[in-house]
Amino acid sequence: MGNLMGSLRYKEPRTVEECDSTWESDSESEEQPGDEDSGISECVSRFETGRLSPNPGCFQPSDSKSSTKMKRSFYAAKDLYKYRHSYPNYKAPRLPNDYRNLRFYLNKIPLIPDGIFIEEILTKWRGNYDKLEHNHTYIQWLFPLREQGLNFYAQELTQEEIKEFQSTREAKRRFLLAYTLMLDFYGIKLLDKSGNVARASNWQERFQHLNESQHNYLRITRILKSLGELGFEAFKAPLVRLLLDEALCRGTLPNMLHSTLEYYVYTIRLRSHRRSLLRYARQHYQPANTFLWGPPARRRGAEAGPGGRVAEPTPERERRGGDPHRACSPLTKKDSVGGGGGGGDGKGTKGYTVSTKTLQEGVMERGRGDRGKYLETVPL
Repeated sequence: MGNLMGSLRYKEPRTVEECDSTWESDSESEEQPGDEDSGISECVSRFETGRLSPNPGCFQPSDSKSSTKMKRSFYAAKDLYKYRHSYPNYKAPRLPNDYRNLRFYLNKIPLIPDGIFIEEILTKWRGNYDKLEHNHTYIQWLFPLREQGLNFYAQELTQEEIKEFQSTREAKRRFLLAYTLMLDFYGIKLLDKSGNVARASNWQERFQHLNESQHNYLRITRILKSLGELGFEAFKAPLVRLLLDEALCRGTLPNMLHSTLEYYVYTIRLRSHRRSLLRYARQHYQPANTFLWGPPARRRGAEAGPGGRVAEPTPERERRGGDPHRACSPLTKKDSVGGGGGGGDGKGTKGYTVSTKTLQEGVMERGRGDRGKYLETVPL
């Protein structure tokens, strides 16, 4: 009866605003960046005090006239709305739940169709960047979701399997090893059990590759979602924080900026963490008036036109190719610069840390959504 009533109460979101609760019950006049201790403020303060040294200039779209025509993707917002709300109206797969993802992580069955066991991947694939780049069947097994990906041999997670996985120490240990395997592939290292991350020693080579290999942006979305499903919600914010800074202020991953703001931030279930990340981004984003991810305009009186009217939303600028999510990217290749500030060869680099003191791991905002098809995002 409960599931039936939930279905009756369900209302399909029709706009980005209905999908995004980040700024709900919040206004700039009531809550300034320093007013809440969400944990992200610790990261921001390190940049402000110079303990990390980003490039002083932040990057901006090369064509400011075109950039003002951008708007957020409804399909991305709807996809992440469903994820953050734990897939309301979820229907279990027709196939019997045989805990295939858990058995794979316990090294009892290989991934299909390759026939490779998890231990082989963890021990022999580390550092084999060609294999990690060009093989497209392992990612669905390493980072399972309650969504069907492109490998139809991979089984979707269920609530029951998620609970069993989270209570199985060996599975969680291997899952973290798989996470560090992919971080190394991207030029990042895991610092501790709280999820804090920093540039790895190979960051220059790997960031250059990542900036041009945009199918990996879809993989990162999947990794972030899977972290939240399997009990590592606290690991998301530090990784998103690092990618945001590298894309926005250090110029090492400029092509990733739009995916970071449109997708990665919105995989984080705790609103206060999303707000803090977006406030940091808005502080450095140029031109400032083209930042799309702040509070709704109706809550920002300073942006209202004559007579208190709020400017109408700008039309969307379609851009073919480029960003794998088919959304407009505010940066072009010529904005990319090598190196970036702070960290040098990676030695002695301060990590991107997020305090977990106030983070309620696995917190889910209660809301409504569906498990219907969406057009722009295809989970890998």
